[in-house]
Amino acid sequence: MAPPYDPIPIPIPMSAILNFLSSTVKDNSFELLDGTLSVKNVPILTDIPSNVSFSSFSSIVQSSEAPVPLFQRAQSLSSSGGFLGFSQNEPSSRLMNSLGKFTDRDFVSIFRFKTWWSTQWVGTTGSDIQMETQWIMLDVPEIKSYAVVVPIVEGKFRSALFPGKDGHILIGAESGSTKVKTSNFDAIAYVHVSENPYTLMRDAYTAVRVHLNTFKLIEEKSAPPLVNKFGWWTWDAFYLTVEPAGIYHGVQEFADGGLTPRFLIIDDGWQSINNDDNDPNEDAKNLVLGGTQMTARLHRLDECEKFRKYKGGSMSGPNRPPFDPKKPKLLISKAIEIEVAEKARDKAAQSGVTDLARYEAEIEKLTKELDQMFGGGGEETSSGKSCSSCSCKSDNFGMKAFTKDLRTNFKGLDDIYVWHALAGAWGGVRPGATHLNAKIVPTNLSPGLDGTMTDLAVVKIIEGSTGLVDPDQAEDFYDSMHSYLSSVGITGVKVDVIHTLEYISEDYGGRVELAKAYYKGLSKSLAKNFNGTGLISSMQQCNDFFLLGTEQISMGRVGDDFWFQDPNGDPMGVYWLQGVHMIHCAYNSMWMGQFIQPDWDMFQSDHPGGYFHAGSRAICGGPVYVSDSLGGHNFDLLKKLVFNDGTIPKCIHFALPTRDCLFKNPLFDSKTILKIWNFNKYGGVIGAFNCQGAGWDPKEQRIKGYSQCYKPLSGSVHVSGIEFDQKKEASEMGEAEEYAVYLSEAEKLSLATRDSDPIKITIQSSTFEIFSFVPIKKLGEGVKFAPIGLTNLFNAGGTIQGLVYNEGIAKIEVKGDGKFLAYSSVVPKKAYVNGAEKVFAWSGNGKLELDITWYEECGGISNVTFVY
Repeated sequence: MAPPYDPIPIPIPMSAILNFLSSTVKDNSFELLDGTLSVKNVPILTDIPSNVSFSSFSSIVQSSEAPVPLFQRAQSLSSSGGFLGFSQNEPSSRLMNSLGKFTDRDFVSIFRFKTWWSTQWVGTTGSDIQMETQWIMLDVPEIKSYAVVVPIVEGKFRSALFPGKDGHILIGAESGSTKVKTSNFDAIAYVHVSENPYTLMRDAYTAVRVHLNTFKLIEEKSAPPLVNKFGWWTWDAFYLTVEPAGIYHGVQEFADGGLTPRFLIIDDGWQSINNDDNDPNEDAKNLVLGGTQMTARLHRLDECEKFRKYKGGSMSGPNRPPFDPKKPKLLISKAIEIEVAEKARDKAAQSGVTDLARYEAEIEKLTKELDQMFGGGGEETSSGKSCSSCSCKSDNFGMKAFTKDLRTNFKGLDDIYVWHALAGAWGGVRPGATHLNAKIVPTNLSPGLDGTMTDLAVVKIIEGSTGLVDPDQAEDFYDSMHSYLSSVGITGVKVDVIHTLEYISEDYGGRVELAKAYYKGLSKSLAKNFNGTGLISSMQQCNDFFLLGTEQISMGRVGDDFWFQDPNGDPMGVYWLQGVHMIHCAYNSMWMGQFIQPDWDMFQSDHPGGYFHAGSRAICGGPVYVSDSLGGHNFDLLKKLVFNDGTIPKCIHFALPTRDCLFKNPLFDSKTILKIWNFNKYGGVIGAFNCQGAGWDPKEQRIKGYSQCYKPLSGSVHVSGIEFDQKKEASEMGEAEEYAVYLSEAEKLSLATRDSDPIKITIQSSTFEIFSFVPIKKLGEGVKFAPIGLTNLFNAGGTIQGLVYNEGIAKIEVKGDGKFLAYSSVVPKKAYVNGAEKVFAWSGNGKLELDITWYEECGGISNVTFVY
């Protein structure tokens, strides 16, 4: 990642701006005339109402606190973009307005299908877009270009795009408070044009960043250290039953399997929460699944009793507490039975059944059985007293003792994160329970969310409302929680349930003002307590967050949850949602990757779709982490992703869809293979994934199965699909005369040039192929060479850490152990590994192979030399 810019904003003198403008002013590519918005004389929006305006970038951006290099970059591109605005007669807290229409033009877009999650959508007219669209990219083949429309923030209003009639595209601007109204916008959306769709997104968000000064681009920030590592997330292993003994046993299982996690995320279940009708000083008992605690609130800011009563050294001492690794799954299974019974009751009530006694009796019976499985009810210390009344606050008890024991016994464990919601817990903070001024705020869903998918989390939040800490105390709130966590060995947080603020902003100046206060407090705490990087954002895929909340935050989820099974039933078995997850991540990275390091989320290594997920994680460019249950590991699979020291062969960019599937539907068009590109230090990579079989249904407003699409697909791959120019250090690789091409699954090695025919492929359902393209180097007369890497890992090229060529000599630094492969046009005279001559195998088709063992003295890096 590029080093961050100077973090101290330097205001640019107006004289410098005017001088720069005078030297860079060009005719704008966009023109709004007679109700038509044209780009380079090509109409892209027509029938535009007369109340819509277009303004050049320079006329809107008169000054900026952005770093000088960013400002100059934005100004140098100013002729390629501008702002759309509109005015209406009557002020309102929510205004809808047409931006014109388009038909018969391919587009790709991102829309919110739930409050928290966004995904890809394609079509050909303005009426095809979905509710709450976050941006739309139009294909403009007439000028071999692409144009993007990005709804943004102006004043106290945020905006999104919506479908209109007869091809019209609407923009909706809302404040989130009936007390905050306006009737006029000068810059409520930004438009930009470029010949490169990936450059387009970078340049568009650069312009928006310089204009708003409310966020920073990813190039201005550093990502958390865990981005290069392997980790374990506790959610699917325990859900809310998470506790110290289970975590310890879980980390021990990984260590025993030869892969100690380098980071650990303790998910929902560690906090001190209870419901409004519980004793205000006692934790809620016997919680298992997510829905059961979504109305609960924080009653204290430190760990709950089951963590507070942990005694240092107890897991390695002679009186080690007993732990049944089968118990979490049994508890989860029983909790699922209760959830199914509750759904049956609710369905019966909705259908008009008035006598629900038998349903209630079944729920009561199952609940008692669950309580008995927990041990009869309340969780208590050995003395039977609340842990808050004993000596558990000493350093030898609680979270501090637990994190110390983990690090003492598992030397590779660098980071320990914990989960919390943006408002504290799902239901916020309980009024009167802490020093903070919190009050119960009823939820009020934005009208724009009417077209999104029904979500249990939203239903529960509406049911329980939110215990909101006064925004004036946001900084105190986060610092109080985070400073404590930092003091007990926690190095970061996963902040979830981020997009609740828009529900509860009525009395707080609207959603923009409330978000600014909370994100400011969160950013300050992150900088103070977690080295400025120790945060993963989640449930945050709406433009409010990215435009207002990413000044400090540098990493976040780009997909919905990994669903090992759908809670509403799997219409096509456990595979049906796995491809959907990859589409979320790949296309969301188009815009989210401008703000944050894309995080493709965890998966389970022993899941039937685990291999499928692992292939995508191998080249996604982010961290690799799993949510394996105890006893549920596929170590053979994990070792195709992770080095012995818990680091990963990570690509140096973030994965994005190739151009030829940008405007296609890789989920249910029965023909498109998802292809994602990335690159390593010394080669490019394309992953081809058959994700067909499920996707969004606009009429039913849900993701459903398309079983007719779940079938093998044929397609092709070409080196031109790798956008080498998107990273300076990779650009030279795109100019190679010839490439060695290796297919990870087929284990085939071949040669290709930019003029070669595409490589034909057929991909079975829920499977993939990874293509490594490595530039070939001429080492002398008749000698051509290209290092592929360790082929026992999915991302073979990521194992190559260094490469030096001399006349007749190739020197390669390789991390890891296993089978090293290179292309060599002739047989080498000798091969050396770490200075010792090594036996190798060479075949006439150019395959050059030798075995490498892990070189502990140099952090797993071996020096391989071939002499010709």
